Amino acid sequence: MAGELNGMKVAVLATDGVEQVELERPWQTLEEAGAEPELVSLGSGTITMYQHIDKGDQKKVDTTVALADPEDYAALVLPGGVVNGDFVRADADAVAFVKAFFEADKPVAAICHAPWVLVEAGVLRGRRMTSWPSLQTDLRNAGADWVDEEVVVDGNLVTSRNPDDLDAFGAAIVEQFAQAGTEDDEDE
Repeated sequence: MAGELNGMKVAVLATDGVEQVELERPWQTLEEAGAEPELVSLGSGTITMYQHIDKGDQKKVDTTVALADPEDYAALVLPGGVVNGDFVRADADAVAFVKAFFEADKPVAAICHAPWVLVEAGVLRGRRMTSWPSLQTDLRNAGADWVDEEVVVDGNLVTSRNPDDLDAFGAAIVEQFAQAGTEDDEDE
């Protein structure tokens, strides 16, 4: 896995209430593969991660979503967490940021409650995907084909259900992001 994403700049969009392991494990996977993840958030400073319903560690924000330019990133990761997913989907700048990745056909990975943001962005019609089970009705109503699987890859969209799926999620992220990076190199 080392070096597969050499120098790829990846936005990780999260705010207070993000599930700590769903931010930290993909972040570590990205770094081990040679990518350069950046925490994009709703505000500057730090965010408070959560371990389910308990407060976890703080993480420094690299830039705000209002200032971030999707064109500066090759891919996007959306970690879960109930509070995080709800706060992010309610922010117009965050929703526009996410939508821009789909419009540019860049890879996006979302786990657990993060697909709520994809519902808000209106990018799920005809997509096969998974999520935390309680989101399935929302995702189906948004036009997605929801399935209960560890990891689902549909084009440039990678989704998983929960922290138990992080190994498969990380492997799929590296594979899809590397594939998209190769296609970008061929386009140049």
